[in-house]
Amino acid sequence: MEASLGIQMDEPMAFSPQRDQVQADGSLKKHEQNFKLPGVKKDIEKLYEAVPQLGNLFKIKDKIGEGTFSSVYLATAQLQVGPEEKIALKHLIPTSHPIRIAAELQCLTVAGGQDNVMGVKYCFRKNDHVVIAMPYLEHESFLDILNSLSFQEVREYMFNLFKALKRIHQFGIVHRDVKPSNFLYNRRLKKYALVDFGLAQGTHDTKIELLKFVQSEAQQESYSQNKSHVITGNKISLSGPAAPKESDQQPTVKTSVKRPYTNAQSQIKQGKDGKLMKQSKTVDVLSRKLATKKKAISTKVMNSGVMRKTASSCPASLTCDCYATDKVCSICLSRRQQVAPRAGTPGFRAPEVLTKCPNQTTAIDMWSAGVIFLSLLSGRYPFYKASDDLTALAQIMTIRGSRETIQAAKTFGKSILCSKEVPAQDLRRLCEKLRGIDSNTPQLTSDTQGPASHDPAFSEKTDHKASHLIQTPQAQHSGDSLYKGDSGGRAGSWNTGTADLEGWGEVPDEAYDLLDKLLDLNPASRITAEAALSHPFFKDMSL
Repeated sequence: MEASLGIQMDEPMAFSPQRDQVQADGSLKKHEQNFKLPGVKKDIEKLYEAVPQLGNLFKIKDKIGEGTFSSVYLATAQLQVGPEEKIALKHLIPTSHPIRIAAELQCLTVAGGQDNVMGVKYCFRKNDHVVIAMPYLEHESFLDILNSLSFQEVREYMFNLFKALKRIHQFGIVHRDVKPSNFLYNRRLKKYALVDFGLAQGTHDTKIELLKFVQSEAQQESYSQNKSHVITGNKISLSGPAAPKESDQQPTVKTSVKRPYTNAQSQIKQGKDGKLMKQSKTVDVLSRKLATKKKAISTKVMNSGVMRKTASSCPASLTCDCYATDKVCSICLSRRQQVAPRAGTPGFRAPEVLTKCPNQTTAIDMWSAGVIFLSLLSGRYPFYKASDDLTALAQIMTIRGSRETIQAAKTFGKSILCSKEVPAQDLRRLCEKLRGIDSNTPQLTSDTQGPASHDPAFSEKTDHKASHLIQTPQAQHSGDSLYKGDSGGRAGSWNTGTADLEGWGEVPDEAYDLLDKLLDLNPASRITAEAALSHPFFKDMSL
């Protein structure tokens, strides 16, 4: 049975090249300055107090990263002989589940240490505080170097990223959070490291034993959450305006993200015309459930008026009110959601993650790698920026096409309803426009003016269909909204001489063929890391 997602193409959506305000990846240049900050110094003191044994081995210099589940510090090892060794200390928050921590460690110890995958040196524990010590790789900020990379450096970057992904995928590890700040790059030394396995999950045949428990536990937790919230959820959704729409939910709210579709077939059936129909038995089943749980449910929920309203609003002869529209009715809101992990960073989530497909594979990492490649070829980062999953899916449609996205979703059992048809864009023309290398425009003017954007064949596509989805605040004319430069665009001031010198003057077709295969909307046919390494784009490079 398909689950429907409705997308309305009327509101402007941020197709933002602007820089995130918080950067997880730092630079040594900032360490001395950061250490002087009271907050950083206090955090370091607290870490010493929480894990006293660290003081005997390391001198913590700075706090270089902070996320939802951990903080990362730069330290030097107190060696008796030889030069000081730089170490990265990852302090996991005390609320992290022990199995999750152990699984992350197992990923690092089993798969790490080679092929551009970060390894582990030591692990320290004091009560519920855990610190993982890893080799430190000094690295550049992706945004700072994005538009100074030569084309050859881009090839090397992607080649080494695929090496790392091939390595972890061979062990059945799905990283689930592939992005530039988790793939460290030392430009001078040409060293790379895939880091942060805190959100990793295993494939069905994973060789990381603890990842099997992580996945199983997540499913059990989702099911228990659904059991405890299903009645309340029905009460809220059936009471009218108070029902929260899924698109308004924040990614961190577990109950809105992980609700299984268990037994949904007993409540909803699919009509001959493909419409989802509400069965009359649903209300009776719900009534019996409510009747047996009088003690556990408030009297407001048990109010017979509410039940009569529920029964009258869901007759057996009617379909849901929102089918083939861009709205979500109370019947659809009352359905229990499908179990599907949706970890990761907004802008890098694959279509099957955004649509909550339960069968997610290593292909989601390859999609994320494709988004990185798209940023490298276009010179824009972050390329996608959306506050919710439906907006993110709509943004993908502006590049890959709405018809293509809808068709691909059907292959993994999802039905997407889109109020307007958006054509797919040519990846080469898109990237060249954004970067400012256009065969029809020998030179790119300043950032504020942007590349020539009045190509009739191209602007006609975006003018009436997709321009309002990707409009930047500065863009006033829909025809040039996709390419408009701004302070965060970092498109760079390119000219023909610079492009030729850096190799950007003649980007081969193989580059865009690989990008197309990475951004394949169908995870089943999306290129694998192993196949990517053998792609003609890397024909003169060896493992």
